[in-house]
Amino acid sequence: QVQLVESGGGQVQAGDSLRLSCAGIGRALRMFTMAWFRQAPGKEREFVSGIRRTSSTYYADSVKGRFTISRDNAKNSVYLQMNSLKPEDTAVYYCAASGRSDVGLRADIDYWGLGTQVTVSS
Repeated sequence: QVQLVESGGGQVQAGDSLRLSCAGIGRALRMFTMAWFRQAPGKEREFVSGIRRTSSTYYADSVKGRFTISRDNAKNSVYLQMNSLKPEDTAVYYCAASGRSDVGLRADIDYWGLGTQVTVSS
């Protein structure tokens, strides 16, 4: 069992940056592929970015070149640096952990955080 706690959300203007953090409690996050998903009002939860145990990364096309996922195993944490934010990035962002190597669907996830709200105004 692992508990995931997100922080760093907020309300910003288009073009601004935010850094989300996800702290793991109970187990070492280095044992998991970690990911960020997001869910906008009235929409399905969607994959944003993933980082494997090897620290290789992958991204949804909608955020590629603007978002960067990273992990710090010493701090048992994962981060999402979000630059050049757009109003369409507005959503609740969820940290997720999986025993799979690759994740892209909700069904791939073993553990979820409670989410942090990101609001981008134009």
